[in-house]
Amino acid sequence: MQTDMRRLADIATCTLRPMSQADAKSVLSSLKDIGRQHPEIASLLASQTPLKDFIVAAFSLSPYLRDTAVAHPQVLVRALAEPITDHLGACVETARSAWKGGEGGKAPSDAEIMARLRNAKRDIAFTMALADLSRLFDVRETTRWLSDFASAAVSATINHLLLSAHDAGKLNVVDMQQPSEGSGVVVLGMGKLGAFELNYSSDIDLVVFYEPQAPLIIDPQDAPETFGRLLRRMIRILQERTGDGYVFRTDLRLRPDPGATPLAIPVDAAMLYYESRGQNWERAAFIKARPVAGDLKAGEAFLRELTPFVFRKYLDYAAIADIHSIKRQIHAHKGHGEIAVKGHNIKLGRGGIREIEFFVQTQQLIAGGRMAELRQRATEPMLEGLARANWIDGKTAEELISAYWFLRDVEHRVQMVRDEQTHVLPTTEVELKRIAYMMGFADVTSFSAELSRVLKTVERRYAQLFEQEARLSAETGNLVFTGQRDDPDTLETLRKLGFERPQDISRTIRTWHYGRYRATQSVEARERLTELTPQLLRVFGENKRADEALLRFDHFIAGLPAGIQLFSLLGNNPGLLSLIVNIMSSAPRLADIIASKPHVFDGMLDPRLLVELPTRDYLAERINGFLSGARHYEDILDRLRITASEQRFLIGIRLLTGVITGVRAGYALTDLADLIIAATLDAVLLEVEAAHGKFPGGRVAVVGMGKLGSHELTAGSDVDIILLYDHDETAFESNGPKPLDSVRYFTRITQRLISALSAPTAEGVLYEVDMRLRPSGNKGPVATRINAFAKYQREEAWTWEHMALTRARALCGDDSLIAEANTIFREVLGQTRDIGKIAADVAEMRELIDKEKPPSDVWDFKLIPGGLVDIEFIAQYLMLVAPARGSEVPPSGTSTADVLQALGPALIAPADLETVQEALTLFTSLSQIVRLCLDGDFEMKDAPAGLIDLLCRAADMPDVKVLEADIRRLSKAVRRIFQAVVKPCSAVHQT
Repeated sequence: MQTDMRRLADIATCTLRPMSQADAKSVLSSLKDIGRQHPEIASLLASQTPLKDFIVAAFSLSPYLRDTAVAHPQVLVRALAEPITDHLGACVETARSAWKGGEGGKAPSDAEIMARLRNAKRDIAFTMALADLSRLFDVRETTRWLSDFASAAVSATINHLLLSAHDAGKLNVVDMQQPSEGSGVVVLGMGKLGAFELNYSSDIDLVVFYEPQAPLIIDPQDAPETFGRLLRRMIRILQERTGDGYVFRTDLRLRPDPGATPLAIPVDAAMLYYESRGQNWERAAFIKARPVAGDLKAGEAFLRELTPFVFRKYLDYAAIADIHSIKRQIHAHKGHGEIAVKGHNIKLGRGGIREIEFFVQTQQLIAGGRMAELRQRATEPMLEGLARANWIDGKTAEELISAYWFLRDVEHRVQMVRDEQTHVLPTTEVELKRIAYMMGFADVTSFSAELSRVLKTVERRYAQLFEQEARLSAETGNLVFTGQRDDPDTLETLRKLGFERPQDISRTIRTWHYGRYRATQSVEARERLTELTPQLLRVFGENKRADEALLRFDHFIAGLPAGIQLFSLLGNNPGLLSLIVNIMSSAPRLADIIASKPHVFDGMLDPRLLVELPTRDYLAERINGFLSGARHYEDILDRLRITASEQRFLIGIRLLTGVITGVRAGYALTDLADLIIAATLDAVLLEVEAAHGKFPGGRVAVVGMGKLGSHELTAGSDVDIILLYDHDETAFESNGPKPLDSVRYFTRITQRLISALSAPTAEGVLYEVDMRLRPSGNKGPVATRINAFAKYQREEAWTWEHMALTRARALCGDDSLIAEANTIFREVLGQTRDIGKIAADVAEMRELIDKEKPPSDVWDFKLIPGGLVDIEFIAQYLMLVAPARGSEVPPSGTSTADVLQALGPALIAPADLETVQEALTLFTSLSQIVRLCLDGDFEMKDAPAGLIDLLCRAADMPDVKVLEADIRRLSKAVRRIFQAVVKPCSAVHQT
């Protein structure tokens, strides 16, 4: 074997030129200073050789090289003295042996091994740069030597740490001379390190696994913590900057789900992750994976076992869309179709290094399962292999190989300037000239022309590979969510899209890729979501407070049992996507509902949703159909909860989208409550009768009060009910196996009904129940016999209780008892009353509410002076005084709007009636939307921006300031009308 004797002195001609003559003079001055202490350098300066010209030019172009030589002259002396490969080999061996003790056998400290590795890294980086810039070495050799050195440094660090843990009693090293051998510790170099393609100022990506049953492990329970501490020390040893510099920036975030796993995980756990949740980008990453340290045999065994994950048995065309979608997300946008040299990202930009790598890896993922020869790690051999296998033609391979190494040359020179991990070309003419000179070009123009040609060649070849692919948003900008780091260009794109916390959004989307949610655990679901992401971000970004909306969407995804159907639908149905965004941006309450009860979302997938109105018959059909399969009482209650929550949600969606008005929503929500309460009562009666039998002549009816009675429920309303009953006078107890007397029997029915409606189960609560409107309120019995109810209403009830009675409506139960209840309502409300007294009582009650429940602000539509309470009180007052005023009383349970329509023309001035009706419509619409979208009170400063837009749209107002002015105008007018209509003095001339 011939010895490689190449030396820097072999440089025949200098292809570099200094940045300027002034720069060259400055470099010569520095070299003269070094020459005073080092005769070798003085001798070099005294000569007139290409080597001297090269050193001057190289130091002029690379401040890093110049500063290193000035600070550490021996580095330059050694680089010039020895054959290059001998010197580089010595550096690698120094790194590989850095863990070994000195003559006394004492193990080095962390500080000692850090110094050894840094000194060796400085030597090899300095010499490698000179060999590369001089063209004595080509970029292939440069990347190989740098990769060898990195592997040696990591190996030494792992050996050092294993011995340290052994000495501390945490691990059991079997062979002190070869600590890693047989240890079961797998250290894989990923990416360019694994493929021997490391760039000049590269960081290194490592993945660490361990075998819990290996002799090294003393206690498997302690292993995660032990390895966690060791790997944090490893990162410090390799990456911390000291006076000697650093070795490599080290990244461990390519391990499975790094946000949720320790720094090192067991081999079996890793294998389970990749087999069940591994993503296509991880398959691509493992193509280049190579054992670089630790137990190399265990590492090779791990990769062999992982082969079926990386290279699938069948031609994997399905993966190509996912891999390509990642690349399309990565596109940097410098003039879209045009490639601008200044500021271009050589790695990630159009026609860049990543495009060539993706070109190769995509073919490997497709065909590697069937063709073992397409499983190589390095890019150039793989391009040649693809050509041999006729996957690409020879010319394509040749062009891409040439382009790859040209771009790697450019990348190295960009990094050699100041030893920075960057891939972006300078944006100024002066700094771009520096790169052009380092590449051996005469000027920026010729360099830019050649670079543009190469980039366009790569872009053309890559485009040909994917020319049949569907769109991803190229116009959006950089969107990179694969891997672990926040991509700076991606964060900038997210800001431009409208997100204020781009880091949070980037981290959230990466979480989707890791399959932590059930909805994203399947490969297909993640692929669909990858394609959907740019469109999703664009639509969310168009909303104010986009961050909150997207995080609500994340909460929603976290609760989904599966995702592929939804993601596919959203991708193909812009309307549905807009609807989801609408919910997340304007309706936190709805967003929480679909996050906690994803089944409610199923109804949104029905194409008829926004066409069919939620009539009583429509709702009854769906409720009865869903209950038909119930097997027992608890099943009925759960099914009622499921169907109620879904239908409430879908009514809300229709309101949200403007398909129905706030008034219509009130009717729909009330019809739903009627049907649910009726079905619940039927189930309760059967359950009570099974335990206690029937009560002779027993009859029950449920009466709805408040907004339930008047068809004005909102999404967040509780239900006010009264249970009426009757039975045979001669009966004393029920006829079942556990008989009860009448009071206990009907009380038991009422208690079971309340519990069935309001008790929380796994499916939630149907309705919160309020029974305070029964006779004597909370002090009275929960169930009221019909004759006692009639007597109380006729003889004892206060005015406010008769006001409440105006909204009473029998919902369900025995038909004959319902008829009796309606008769009582009609008779009581048909009484002729003292108008003055009624007016005084109503006015007094309104004053009491003003005092005890003052409104928070003008957006409290219910309690503001002139708000909904004033309007409801006007309607109730009119019903109570109608007989005395000679008007026919509408049936109890008539809505406020219908009462005003029936009695207003005769009892209120026309202009005032019109104003009250206008205010009622507006306040009802606004309050319905607020109650739909929020759980708590409406606070303007904290309200979702989408909700503000909804309120303005519902009111047909251009903006919120105009809307607020209209609310103030109408409420002020309504309060004036209330005081004019409801006034004690009206009794004088109207009795």
